[in-house]
Amino acid sequence: MADSTSAPKARPGQAVRVGEHVEGVVSAIGPKLQRLRQQQRLSLQQLAARAEVSAAAIHKIERNDMVPTITTLLKISAALQRPVSYFIEPDDEPSEPATLTRAGERPAVFTPHRGLHLAGISGPYAQFAGAAAEATVDPGADSGDKPLTHPGEELVLVTAGALAFEVDGTRYELGPGDSLHFIGDRPHHWANEGDLPAKAVWFALRDS
Repeated sequence: MADSTSAPKARPGQAVRVGEHVEGVVSAIGPKLQRLRQQQRLSLQQLAARAEVSAAAIHKIERNDMVPTITTLLKISAALQRPVSYFIEPDDEPSEPATLTRAGERPAVFTPHRGLHLAGISGPYAQFAGAAAEATVDPGADSGDKPLTHPGEELVLVTAGALAFEVDGTRYELGPGDSLHFIGDRPHHWANEGDLPAKAVWFALRDS
């Protein structure tokens, strides 16, 4: 005799809806990861170093070419300082058309360069095509021995002190009020060769 309290049979189409829900959650992980990584101004390599997960794996997850294991997702969540629930809960918040950043609320922007301190003044990088920061460059700080190259453009406006740039073999010396706009895929290098800190507004426009 059947138990009248037994679980009801699944209704037609119920299993399909559950499968669609799981698929939707999984497919949202990649875009959320890419959006959060870009908001924090992290390259694939920088996030890989923080999370101890290969850059290739992170790239595949962002493209939805690979479903992360729970261990991998835990590592990435910790590196980005977000709970795992960030990646699996619905995200229904619409993008705002404008972002206000108060003077005392500028977020620190990650940079691998010692002596360079960045305070963000722009909105989420995933939402907008560019990102800007107020930069403080310590005396003697530079971009390293290897010239930098990357997609997009950079625009630097020096507001105090002095900075020296070399772009594609040409040297530029910038003082207060001077600006330099250049294509990022050209080999470039920057340095504060003076004895005082330099300040600048640093804008980066990503490649579309």
